[in-house]
Formats: sequence, structure tokens, C-alpha cells
Amino acid sequence: MDNEFNCGSGGGADSDFNLRVAAIFVILVGSSSGALFPVLAKRSSWLHVPKSVFDFAKYFGSGVIIATAFIHLLSPGLDALSSECLADGWHEYPYALALCLLSIFAIFIIELVAFRWGTSKLQRLGKTHDAHGHSLGSHAAHGPEGVINPPTKVESNISADVESARNSIPQQHEHDHDFEDNASTQMIGIAILEFGVVLHSVLIGLTLAVAQNFKVLFVVIVFHQTFEGLGIGSRLAYLELPRKYGWIPIGGAILYGLTTPVGIAVGLGVRTTYNPDSTTASIVSGVFDSLSAGILIYTGLVELFAHEFLFNKEMMSASNGKLIYAVGSMCLGCALMALLGKWA
Repeated sequence: MDNEFNCGSGGGADSDFNLRVAAIFVILVGSSSGALFPVLAKRSSWLHVPKSVFDFAKYFGSGVIIATAFIHLLSPGLDALSSECLADGWHEYPYALALCLLSIFAIFIIELVAFRWGTSKLQRLGKTHDAHGHSLGSHAAHGPEGVINPPTKVESNISADVESARNSIPQQHEHDHDFEDNASTQMIGIAILEFGVVLHSVLIGLTLAVAQNFKVLFVVIVFHQTFEGLGIGSRLAYLELPRKYGWIPIGGAILYGLTTPVGIAVGLGVRTTYNPDSTTASIVSGVFDSLSAGILIYTGLVELFAHEFLFNKEMMSASNGKLIYAVGSMCLGCALMALLGKWA
């Protein structure tokens, strides 16, 4: 069995070494370009990119992220943790799905704690905060959940007096706190998303460095990383952060661009001993892929689907044409990324 499935610790393929080295730089350019272009174009004063192009990149990238979660992470995680090289105990329970579920709940709890802390902090300052309006860079807000009765005359007079009193007091301090809180929630969301993608990208680089079918996988991964970079970059570009955090979008894009090349370089360095089909490699990649899948599934369905569409008042009141354009862009990104799963 060990020979058939190559479960030992021997190295992977060592052919096309020069092309594998060149892949480091090709993928660095592709993934960095995909991630940095939306960020730099959004900040540029001379590069006038139409808003429709930014919208396309944002929604296309959302579709890419969701397809990545299911096709490029969860499916490989299931395959790795059901490998014939693993002990029988690994085949008695769907560990990949359990880890994905664990990851989803862990991210949910982290965000829940963060939002409760932020809301409590604002309440002490006499402010309120809609926790549903934290979508990454969007102006999402929770949709109507019930009938709101109009205020009575007495209530209107009280509200007017309160508002008049508030207007007589400088509000800059409270506005700063509100902006800081919104920035914190955005940074938590993008950090979670980037963490899942970075784990995935490093594993892709390791695999590509020692893969048998290198040439086909190389071409597919160039497109894969460029599309995924576009998805990450479009989210980073729409972050609304204080000036002191202005480096975060660029830093996040650069970090994403480096991960797969670093993975390839490490894989080439250990190519004589690293076997992606070995028992240890299957467990490590299966666990990481499954956990990353949960992160991207949660991000895709909650942050992108729900907050960009269902809870976004601007989108819910938009014209049918704009809505079709947004959903179509997302479906296109999802379809292309899912298609790449046929080869990678």
C-alpha cells in the first residue's frame, strides 16, 4: 500500500526545476498585481477607475472567495483526511467537516465577543452601534425587522430638545470613537479573511513545488492566485480606516502576494524529503484546509452574501439592473474559480 499511494517520507517530483524556480516570480507578480491593483487604484488621484469596475472587482472577488472555500479548500480537506495513507481511525468520522464546523463557530464567537465589547464601549460613551453594519468596507446596515410606529407629539418635542442639547456640545470626540470602533470591526473581519487565505496559499505553494503534474498545475494556480488576489484586494480597497492605519490595506495585499511564492521556495528547499501524499503531510494539509474552509465559508456567507445584499439598505433599494449586475459579477467569479477546481 505504501508504494501504491506513496505514503512514505520520500521527496516529491524534481523535474522542471528551473521552471519551478521561475514560478516563484511569476506567481509573485500575478498574485501581487491582483491584490494591489484595487487598493492602489482606489487611492490614486490620477488613475480614474470607473466605480462600475470597482463594483465588478468587489463582487467578482466575493464569488471567488466563496468558490475557494468549497472547491479549493473543503474538497481537498476531505480528500486529505480520507487518504488511504492514514490510520483507520481517520476514516471512522468526517473530521474535515467537523474541523470546518469548528472553524465556523470559532469565528462566529470571536466576532460576537468583539461586537459586544465594542457596543458596550460605545454605550458608555452614550452612543449606539448597529453590529450588522460592519461589512468589510460597505455601508451595510441591518434591514427592517418590524413595523416602526411614528413618534407621538410629546416624543417628538422631547427628541427635538435632546437633539438641540446634543448639537450645542462638540461631537468630534464621540465621532472619533465611533470611527475607531468601525475601523476595529473592519480590521477583525479582514484579518480573519486574510488568515484563511494565507494558510491556503502557503499550502498551494508547497504542493506546487513538488507536484508531479507541475505544468498544468502551474498555469491553473497563476489564474487561481490572481483571481483570489483580486477578491482580497477589492475588500482591502474598501476599508475605511483612520489615517494611522492607512498602511493596512497595502500591507495586507503585499502579505497575500508573498505567501504562495514563499510556500514554493520552502517546498523547493525540502523537495528531497517533503512528500505531499505522506501521512504527516495529508494530516497537516487536511486540517489546515478544513479550518481555512470554515473561515472562508463564514466570511463568504455572512460578510459578503448577507451584509452586502440582504442587510444592505442601499443594495435592497437599488435598481434591478444594478442588483443583476452585482449578482452576475459574483456568480461569474464563483463559476470561474469553481471551474479551475477541475485541474487544481
